[in-house]
Amino acid sequence: MAKLPGIVGAVVIGLGMSQFPEFTQQYQQRLGGAVDELRIITQEFDRAATANGLTRDAALAQYNTTDSDFLEQRGVDMQTVFMRFARLSEDLRVLEGANAMERLQNFAHMSDTRIAKRAWETYKPALPLTAEGLTFAAGGGLIGFTGFSGLFGLLFYRRKRKPV
Repeated sequence: MAKLPGIVGAVVIGLGMSQFPEFTQQYQQRLGGAVDELRIITQEFDRAATANGLTRDAALAQYNTTDSDFLEQRGVDMQTVFMRFARLSEDLRVLEGANAMERLQNFAHMSDTRIAKRAWETYKPALPLTAEGLTFAAGGGLIGFTGFSGLFGLLFYRRKRKPV
């Protein structure tokens, strides 16, 4: 009975961790798609600016020289697009070609909430049949067994009294 919490923890955490490789792979695929789309927008803006003899910064500055709140907001929006493109491009650069363990080490590069939300909405858990999935399942099982056993032991530990 004392090992039951550890077994439950091993199963729960192990199953959860076994899904990490596939979820992060799907996140990375969506990240690549987002970077591709942002690249198109950025290149089109830069091409239009160059065609008019402007740099990107000079073109953005023109949005601020108008009395139009709409155009001023569009300039802010475009600056946000450029910053997101730079950030997501760097995230993709770090994650490309990474195995599941490297993706875990670089988890901070999977922090775009819009991409994560869309990946989660379409994600379907699966039985981990890859070496990476099984490795994460085993690691999660060990963490779950140790953690749940320890927690259960702390919560329900009773000191035995020595006879007097």
